[in-house]
Amino acid sequence: MTCRFLSSHTPLVVTLPAAGLILGAITLLAAEWKSGKIWEEPKIVEPGDNGRPPSDAIVLFDGNDMSDWKNADDWEIKDGAVTVNPRAPGMKYATTKRSFGDCQLHVEWAEPEEVKGSGQGRGNSGVYLMSRYEVQILDSYHNPTYYDGQCGSVYKQYPPLVNVCRKPGEWQSYDIIFEAPRFDGSGKLIKPAYVTVLQNGVLIQNHSEIQGSTSWDHPPTYEAHPERAPLQLQNHGDPVRFRNIWIRELTPQTFTMSDKPASE
Repeated sequence: MTCRFLSSHTPLVVTLPAAGLILGAITLLAAEWKSGKIWEEPKIVEPGDNGRPPSDAIVLFDGNDMSDWKNADDWEIKDGAVTVNPRAPGMKYATTKRSFGDCQLHVEWAEPEEVKGSGQGRGNSGVYLMSRYEVQILDSYHNPTYYDGQCGSVYKQYPPLVNVCRKPGEWQSYDIIFEAPRFDGSGKLIKPAYVTVLQNGVLIQNHSEIQGSTSWDHPPTYEAHPERAPLQLQNHGDPVRFRNIWIRELTPQTFTMSDKPASE
């Protein structure tokens, strides 16, 4: 190999063999890094369009009947929507017959067009994940109330990041990503629940750590429960409408480790 350095204005001269060595070194430095993890192939899911759910979703209400729910026989179904019956005996919550854990949930809802009441008494309902953890539904369009109880809040725990409520009578949507809590064999909490919520396509809860059950009259607490539990829609005495409810069950990604070094 021959190199010549003449002056600051003279180009560096490198013979061909040296250039080959340099390129080889660069190639070695640029070798692809690999983690050594062998992932399962992601399954193919059709995303759906024009309001249709993705192909792997479980449809809980398609506008025709509430056969996948309990305690909703007296809720009115009309024009593809179901309306909470505020006069139902005991105002029981509509409860899914199936149980769910980690999930992606889509719910569309509309507040009563005729405005009545104020604060918590105006268009009150809610989505209860695992029958315990509430994402509040409320008419919060020019309707002040306590912030951790307004629409989009994790009730009594976190206000929404922003208020993106539409006018009463207009359809709105929640897209909720929920990670269920985990308990050990003795019932001790080892991982809290987390929730991310988009309302009308806008992020309003960003991986919020749920502190326990959401209640009006006592602080949040965790009590051990199964890994899966029913979903509920609250009957708070206001005729809130719902439509297009579907859910996707989420499972962790899994992998095995290659028997080769990760760098190969």
